[in-house]
Amino acid sequence: MALEGEYVPSPSQWVSDQVAAYEASGGTEANTLLDTGLPIIIVTTRGNKTGAIRKFALMKVEHDGEYALVASMGGAPKNPVWYSNLVADPHALRIQDGPEPFDADAREITGDEYATWWERSVAAYPSYADYQLKTDRKIPILLATKRG
Repeated sequence: MALEGEYVPSPSQWVSDQVAAYEASGGTEANTLLDTGLPIIIVTTRGNKTGAIRKFALMKVEHDGEYALVASMGGAPKNPVWYSNLVADPHALRIQDGPEPFDADAREITGDEYATWWERSVAAYPSYADYQLKTDRKIPILLATKRG
């Protein structure tokens, strides 16, 4: 796998605990958003300023082996830091959806492609629609495609 370096866990304890439990169990535990029952994936990126490895959970929005990475940040006025990391280096990406992580490439989507993936994203996690109403920014979606 191409992503190497010092792993710096999330400062949010529940996030770092979920990542650790998911990875240790090969995705059989801690694989939903809290108690919602909605599936998540583990995303690994490299910090574009620190170079540190970062891991976090995102809602699972998958179609035909591709994944929508929805930069909602709960409808906050700014994009999440991971979004900036992937825009800076779209190849510094690993996704774990089940037991085996895989390297992927990300690209930001627009237009009709965005509309299709936004619909899929809201179907997978209806709160995304509420998050969009809370913010003036258009919530970006990066499409992750398995490398190789």
